Amino acid sequence: MNLLRVFLLALCLLVVGCGTVGKDFDSSRVKKIQNNVTTQLEILDWFGVPYKEGTENKHTMWTYQVDTWQAVGEGISKGLVILFDDKNIVKAYRYESN
Repeated sequence: MNLLRVFLLALCLLVVGCGTVGKDFDSSRVKKIQNNVTTQLEILDWFGVPYKEGTENKHTMWTYQVDTWQAVGEGISKGLVILFDDKNIVKAYRYESN
């Protein structure tokens, strides 16, 4: 019975040591983004609804982000931030991943 308790405790620690924040997105499409060309509708089609929306200097900014961690092994972290001009065209973007 003690062995079962140790196993269940270890299992709980592994489960608690894992998590995800954000929403995964298809990062293979990032290379398709072109400043001053790609539209907001194209971004929506390629990546879906952004994880976060905001503004910077009165321009719309969308963020796609996913961060995962686990008790054993390396987690995944990737983020895409897109800034749109007043015509809803990509003004600038930044992509980072580990």
